[in-house]
Amino acid sequence: MMNFDEKLELIKRNVAEIISEDDLISLLKKKKKPSVYLGTAITGSPHLGYFVWAIKLADFLKAGFKVKILLADVHGALDNTPWDVLDRRYKYYEKIIPLLFDSIGVDTKNLDFVKGSSFQLKGDYVLDLLKLSSYVTIHDGLKSASEVVKMGDNPKISGLIYPLMQSLDEEYLGVDVQYGGLDQRKIFVLAGEILPKIKYDKRIHVMTPLLPGLTGKKMSASDPKSKIDLTESEEDVGSKIRNAECVAGDIENGLLAFLKHVIFVIKKDKKEKFVVERDEKYGGDKRYENYLELEKDFSQKKIHPLDLKNALAKEINILLKPMRKNHAELSRLKKNAYG
Repeated sequence: MMNFDEKLELIKRNVAEIISEDDLISLLKKKKKPSVYLGTAITGSPHLGYFVWAIKLADFLKAGFKVKILLADVHGALDNTPWDVLDRRYKYYEKIIPLLFDSIGVDTKNLDFVKGSSFQLKGDYVLDLLKLSSYVTIHDGLKSASEVVKMGDNPKISGLIYPLMQSLDEEYLGVDVQYGGLDQRKIFVLAGEILPKIKYDKRIHVMTPLLPGLTGKKMSASDPKSKIDLTESEEDVGSKIRNAECVAGDIENGLLAFLKHVIFVIKKDKKEKFVVERDEKYGGDKRYENYLELEKDFSQKKIHPLDLKNALAKEINILLKPMRKNHAELSRLKKNAYG
């Protein structure tokens, strides 16, 4: 059983920001089983970046939290997913997201998966949503949604509704904490400001960093070159990793970021080492217990980018085994969802 300090340290592992940490400390001291949720909008096809939040939710579970995952179908529509494919995309997410947790050894029986439309279309929720809309200006709505919703040059009203619903979900899911990526920060700030206006409690917000993609930019479901899809073949994983941006000695790249926030976290929890296989003439295999040792060697050009890429591709292919075991069903669902 974890003590208070161990729980707090685990929750803060690889976290970019907490709003506010004092409230989190108070919550951990006062509540035996607090609750947290993460929402994932049903939009693009899930990719490797999703492992970041799967691992963090696993941390919350280990720290004694009740964990809810919102499969946000209505949010997907508000973020430009066509209404006529929404249910098909939901079915794909419903199948593939639990496999993320299987991959990292988390029992999905301990997770609550909630479909957004199961409560977001009901009368009380809609009334509260309209109440919130009367407190938020167009300027603030646009600002809060700007890093999450595809707004474009001529934004749709749906993009303004999105952050209001995400704020309201905290109350209707009955959670103490909302967790998400750092791109959610403006929505989290808005939620803290507007929920008390309709007499609901302000929640705690925990954020992890966004990983750079393979091309050096943000990893994005809408940019195939920047990401590795969860259903990629072993050959495609190898090809994409080999072609990824990774300059010798430069530690600012998506491959090292993924190693830090995903692979080394998993290795630490399993008490395993990360192995970079090399020919004996180049010094033989290197084994790393922690990320900083690897980063130091790479920055000093003691590890060649190709050796690093080969080692990472091997680890990614291990992570994707549960998806490949379900290849036939996932392929069918994905084709229905994305064509």
